[in-house]
Amino acid sequence: MSEEEQLKLLSSNGMLVKRPVLITNNKVLLGYKEDEYKKIK
Repeated sequence: MSEEEQLKLLSSNGMLVKRPVLITNNKVLLGYKEDEYKKIK
């Protein structure tokens, strides 16, 4: 997904800000879980 597509999606669906979806090469995180995000660095 391009940056432009990401911004359009965020601007059209405010719940994504509260409940983000993070997709990495081998993991998908739903919602903001600070400890999990720190592990991905």
